[in-house]
Amino acid sequence: MQHKKTASNRPPYGILSVLMIGAFIAFLNNTLLNIALPSIMKDLNIETSTVQWLSTGFMLVNGILIPTSAFLIQKFSVRRLFILAMTLFSLGTILAGFASEFPVLLAGRMIQASGSAIMMPLLMNVMLVSFPIEKRGTAMGFFGLIMMGAPAIGPTLSGWIIEHYDWRMLFHFITPIALVVLVAGIVLLRDVKERSDAKLDFMSVVLSSFGFGGLLYGFSSAGSKGWDSPHVTIALTIGVIALVSFILRQLRMERPMLNFKIYQYPMFALSSAISIVVTVAMFSGMLLLPIYVQNIRGISPLDAGLMLLPGAILMAVMSPINGKLFDKIGGRPLAITGLFITVVTSYFFSQLKMDTTYTHLIILYSLRMFGMSMVMMPVSTNGLNQLPTRYYPHGTAMNNTLQQVSGAIGTALLVTIMSTHAKTRGTELAQEAAQNMTSQPTAEAAAVLKQQIMMQATLDGINYAFLVSTFIAGVAFILSFFIKRATQAEDIISGRSRNEQIIKPQVSNQ
Repeated sequence: MQHKKTASNRPPYGILSVLMIGAFIAFLNNTLLNIALPSIMKDLNIETSTVQWLSTGFMLVNGILIPTSAFLIQKFSVRRLFILAMTLFSLGTILAGFASEFPVLLAGRMIQASGSAIMMPLLMNVMLVSFPIEKRGTAMGFFGLIMMGAPAIGPTLSGWIIEHYDWRMLFHFITPIALVVLVAGIVLLRDVKERSDAKLDFMSVVLSSFGFGGLLYGFSSAGSKGWDSPHVTIALTIGVIALVSFILRQLRMERPMLNFKIYQYPMFALSSAISIVVTVAMFSGMLLLPIYVQNIRGISPLDAGLMLLPGAILMAVMSPINGKLFDKIGGRPLAITGLFITVVTSYFFSQLKMDTTYTHLIILYSLRMFGMSMVMMPVSTNGLNQLPTRYYPHGTAMNNTLQQVSGAIGTALLVTIMSTHAKTRGTELAQEAAQNMTSQPTAEAAAVLKQQIMMQATLDGINYAFLVSTFIAGVAFILSFFIKRATQAEDIISGRSRNEQIIKPQVSNQ
């Protein structure tokens, strides 16, 4: 027997469980791969500029496909989309696990990305239509618990696997789990959906692909190629022109692929602005801290993963707690408190030294993650809560797209800031050392001095990038004071609530 689900009835926990496990596997795969990049470079004999395409290519595919997810969610059922997403993800994982050449590995990663790009907006949309607004914070909190579990165990698990096995074992480890989830989705999901007459505008897809794809490629390449590289300037120019054309086209269309009219709702617009700024600042910790602990301090990948573990666990544990607090007190107090903690801890990270203790790093990173846990999900949920039901697919697609773009911008910006400042400081330190020399050093002493200068310059570059991220987080902190508790905008069509017209996911209770 099947039961129609509405926001006021019992949510489809069966569907949500399967979707969350699928999304968890996709998240875990990403966190597993980061620490494995040096091993992949060595085994496949490739450079840093080449191996970074495993991350850049993943983001490019996400940037191209996520904007189409609003159309896909409206056109197809949850069951069909989930099976498609998990099938693509599983095929990509299998291909990557048996790759002996980099192009094959990259192809596997991009096929994986095509699956995960559908998964996250699909899950978010199902959660939005399954829970009433007064219970949505708690639901999103438990969603955050699942999603933060992957970053909690990913780096540590990856470090252990890399130290004991070949990097391909990371994909072999994921494959059977992904296949089990796929089979579970085929067996358990039984949803019914009205046939939609939504049509995909080909020109919108082209403009979206060149727009978001160009920006992602340009910003991602800037970190390694430099901002004055023709690859970067051409990609960014094409991206900006295509994106502006895409937005103008969507505003003129009666049924747009991605509806930018959602920005007429002030709390959603504010939540997008805060999320973009926080994501840029967040990448300082994710990107700069591993460089510091491994390249400057010489800490092993396993110990580096263990260092990040308490903070990730704390963020995961706090997610459902913050969800319940959001339902009670709203997003503003949480965002203000969380961003204040983020600003303070970011500043302390800008004061790193050569002998900063391991314990100090763990405590500081854990506090930073504690602050972040109070920001991302509450702010995003508050913004989505203001949207009419018919705009949920567009809101989730927009949020996920902006997260990819701002992540690429944050990476490129902070890498460029760090590299530029480190280069400047290296020149200054070399000149100071030359002035203080009383005699010509031996070749061995000169090599040691050069190494010390390089290490100090890198440390200064990392500290400066953290200082910039402190001011970026400060912008989000100021914006958080303008947050108001959102109430859903009216969504009335032909005298009936849109909630009554939308067919919610259905699942067999047998």
